[in-house]
Parts: sequence; structure tokens; C-alpha cells
Amino acid sequence: MTRKTFIKRLAQLSVIGAFPALYSWQVEPFWVEFVQRKLPVKNLPGTLEGKILMQISDLHVGDRFDWNFLIDSFRKAQQFNPDFVVYTGDFVNHGTEKDQEDLKKVMEAAVHGKLATFGILGNHDYGKNWEDTGCAERVCNTLENCGITMLKNSSIETSGLNFIGFEDLWSPNFYPAEVMKTYDPSKANIVLCHNPDACDKDIWNGYQGWILSGHTHGGQCRIPGIITPVLPVENKKYISGEIDLQDGRMLYINRAIGHSFQVRFMVRPEITVFTLTQA
Repeated sequence: MTRKTFIKRLAQLSVIGAFPALYSWQVEPFWVEFVQRKLPVKNLPGTLEGKILMQISDLHVGDRFDWNFLIDSFRKAQQFNPDFVVYTGDFVNHGTEKDQEDLKKVMEAAVHGKLATFGILGNHDYGKNWEDTGCAERVCNTLENCGITMLKNSSIETSGLNFIGFEDLWSPNFYPAEVMKTYDPSKANIVLCHNPDACDKDIWNGYQGWILSGHTHGGQCRIPGIITPVLPVENKKYISGEIDLQDGRMLYINRAIGHSFQVRFMVRPEITVFTLTQA
């Protein structure tokens, strides 16, 4: 091989090697997928058949990426004209003063359901070491002021659909038994629970139905079927998508719209668009 040929091939390899890095940094983190699927709910009233429930999770408003992308995504999401919208935690990244102020700007463009809009907190909403309750209260105040009803170990029934919302598993306020002890299996129930590891805790009181979670971001970078190197959960089966828990509970893990770090590879950010059906 001549020196000229060697340099040419080295340059070609450099370009080929640089493409995945550029793609995972500048393309995929901002390439939102609107995942459309059915959500069969037990005891769903006939009036809610075909209604749209949208799940948005893990905004991570902060300084790790340009959060204007979230506002653009919300505008696209509005086109689905959802009846219910649920936000499943991690609205801010660190909960700093700037994060809190930027969250207000982002949530001015928040997507709302025609019938109801609910939210729960994630671990990042509790600031440093996931224990700053003052930070969590500020996040809640911002969201409530933007028309989002926050569920904190509580439930609300609206239009025949009962939403049960947990506080975050890693927070000092995780007391789901308070709401699950009054769980009524005759209702059309949906549980909102940020961290899917809570599915393995003895807190469910015989619950059967859907659990909508986030937290994992789908690992952000993965080679499907081979490896997902980073997952912030104990149960490594909890990556993303639908998981049958084999006891009457069905788990759906949203891949998140935001990012802890601006890098994604084969794990596009997600907004989930569910069509409600009778189970």
C-alpha cells in the first residue's frame, strides 16, 4: 500500500467513524418518535372508547441540551388533540434556580388533555441526592400553575378513568400504600409511577391493570438484542416499551423526551400516544 493510498483510506475511516458520533449527538437526541399504540383498560366506560391518552416523560429541563426542542415537540404533540395527558416525572435535571425558571418557560407551551392533565414527580425533581423536598414543591407549584394536576400518592377519577399517582421511589415521600389501600378493582384504573423498579415492591394490594413509567430513557444508547450498557434500575429487564408482569399488571416504560446527557443511539426520544380500548 502506497503512502497516498494509506492516507486516503485513513481519512475514509475517520469519516465513517465520526458519523455515528455526530448522529448520536446532533440528530437522534432531537428526532422524536410519536409511538402510537392501543391501551386496553379493564372497566373502561364505553364513552372513553377511542379516546387519546398521551404520555410525556422525563423532560430534564436544564443545561445539558437546548430545551427549546421540548417546546417544538409539544407543538407537534398538540396535533394529536389528546383527551388525557400524563407527565411521568423528571421535569428538571438538577433543580437549580435556573432549571426552575427555564421549566416555567417550557411548561407555558405544555400539552394539555381536553378532559384532564396529570403529572407525577421523578427523582430529579427532588434535587441533590433526591431529597430536597423544597425543590420538589417548587416544581409542583410551577406545574399546577400551568394547569397540570399533580398526583402525590393520591388518585383522581375523571370522566370514568381513575388515575393513581405515586411519588418517586427514591424520594423521601414514597408512600404508595396510602393510595393503594383504597384501590378499587371495579374502576378503570391507570397507575402513574416514575421508576419501574417500584413494580417489584410489595405495595400493589392485588392491583391489575396498566402502570405507566419512565426513568430509564431506554438506556439512551443501545444495540438492540445485544446490550443496553446504562440503566438506572435494579431490574435490568425494565428497559422500555410494554412488559407483561405476569400477574395481571402491564407495564409501559416511556423512553423519555429529554436526556440526562445529549447523546442517543438507537433509542429515539418518545412521546407515547395511546388509544383507549376496552380490555
